[in-house]
Amino acid sequence: MARLRKFNAYRRLERPYTRKSKKKGKNYVRAFPNNKVVMFDMGDPKRDYDYQVDLISKDPLQIRHNSIESARQTANKALEKALGKNQYHFKIRIFPHHVLRENPLAAGAGADRMSTGMKKSFGKPIGLAARIRTGQKLFTVKVMKGQVKAAQDAMKRAGHKVPCACQIATSQIAK
Repeated sequence: MARLRKFNAYRRLERPYTRKSKKKGKNYVRAFPNNKVVMFDMGDPKRDYDYQVDLISKDPLQIRHNSIESARQTANKALEKALGKNQYHFKIRIFPHHVLRENPLAAGAGADRMSTGMKKSFGKPIGLAARIRTGQKLFTVKVMKGQVKAAQDAMKRAGHKVPCACQIATSQIAK
C-alpha cells in the first residue's frame, strides 16, 4: 500500500473539479474512494443539554477524511471515559465531499518508458477532504452543567488531530 502524501500537498483551497452525479456520464471523476468517517452523531441527541462546546477553525483549508475520523475517535473515547455513553451529544459538523486526486509518476529504473508525464493529467482519486472556511465549526459537543470541563478537554484532544489552528468556544444553550 502506498504511503499518504504530506498534508501540504492538499492544504490549499482550489476550484474543485469533482462533480458527483447519479448519471455515470456526467461524473467528472469516474471512481470515488470510500469515506473513512464512520459516524457523524454520537451519544444521546434527544436529551436537553445546558452547554455547547464547539471546535472552530481559524484557517481556510482542506481536512482529509482520515484526519476527521482520527479526531472523532479521540474525542469520543475521551467523552465516553469521562461522562459515560449517554451523557453527551457529539456531532461532526463537516462532511468530506471533495475528491483528492494525484497523477502517479513512476520513479526508478525504466520509469522513462512507462511515464506519460503531466500532459492532460487529471489524476486518480486517492481520498476525500472537507473544505473548511475560517470560523467554521468542525465539531460540537452538548453536555450538562457540571460536564463542561470534560467536553473542553475532548475538543482540545480533537484539535490536535486536525491540521489547522483551532479555538474552543463554550456557550450556554437557550431554553
